[in-house]
Amino acid sequence: MDFNHFLTSYMPDPNVGSKIHFQNMVDQSILAEKLGYKTVSIPEHHLINLLMMPSPLQMAVKIASLTKNISLSTSVAVLPLHDMRTYAGEVSTADILTDGRLILGVARGAFPWEMERLGTPIEQSKEKFIESLEVLQKLLAEEEVSFKGKYYNFDTLTIMPRPITQPVPIMIAAMDPRSIKSAASRGFHVQSTVLSGTKELLMERVNAFKEGCEELGEKGKLLKLSMQRMMFVAKDQDDVEKKNRLAYEYYKRFDNMFIGPGKVKNGNIVPLPRKQSFEEMRENLLICTVNELIDKLSIYAEAGVDEFIISSSFGQEQNEILESMHKISEEIIPYFKNSKYQVA
Repeated sequence: MDFNHFLTSYMPDPNVGSKIHFQNMVDQSILAEKLGYKTVSIPEHHLINLLMMPSPLQMAVKIASLTKNISLSTSVAVLPLHDMRTYAGEVSTADILTDGRLILGVARGAFPWEMERLGTPIEQSKEKFIESLEVLQKLLAEEEVSFKGKYYNFDTLTIMPRPITQPVPIMIAAMDPRSIKSAASRGFHVQSTVLSGTKELLMERVNAFKEGCEELGEKGKLLKLSMQRMMFVAKDQDDVEKKNRLAYEYYKRFDNMFIGPGKVKNGNIVPLPRKQSFEEMRENLLICTVNELIDKLSIYAEAGVDEFIISSSFGQEQNEILESMHKISEEIIPYFKNSKYQVA
């Protein structure tokens, strides 16, 4: 099982300032390569101080200029918010400037408040995503492309410059088992998450991916399943408690965007009461000491997850994030790299 450092881009205190905040993420990315992480993942969200990254492709190019080998994934690009005729050129440019290290993670969008304000209501985003993905694939893979659909209707054109990677690897983010199965059966890598949920939700998503791979046949064996979770190596039990409290505050804001009313003031998400109790969340998150973390991660390895995406920031100080990254490199990554677990 490989490990992927996700740049959560959560800035609960606006006084930190965007320059320091973004430099912290760049520094995390440079360290991730030194410590043996396989990939750095970069979100896309607009107008808010959580998962705050209006241009993940720009960030990928910046990180690529300061690293040599680590893969760079959008996690995820929200296709319905872009015009594929220009976005395909941006992807191609990023593919070139990252020396072919780009993995294009894509999805329909997850925050209704954000999608509504950017002109694509969440109720329409699935249909638009499906058509956008088809258009994007054609533009990246083919020259002289024309298209007639509901959202795109254009005469023959060729995006320039052309990508250096053929095909540009695409990963679809999905949570619904039917969507996961469908993506795998069509030959896409899949990224999913159970947020702060249970093992049962994990297995539901893993099994859906396996069923899709089986439908695809031999090529299904080449596909990758990535699972994203919040994770942190705590120093001791007091630190476990403290960091889980921080995570609970993070989820008060995340839930506001994901399933809540979408209350935002000056770009800062308002924390709202959660339905899930602190105790339930703590039981299911991966914020714990090393030995407990190995036990919890073993469930993912045994299930056949290929890559674990570590959502790394939920309000801690930068030095605490870096310290946890070092511990993961020293004690977690070697354990699962050398373990008996094999992808199912």
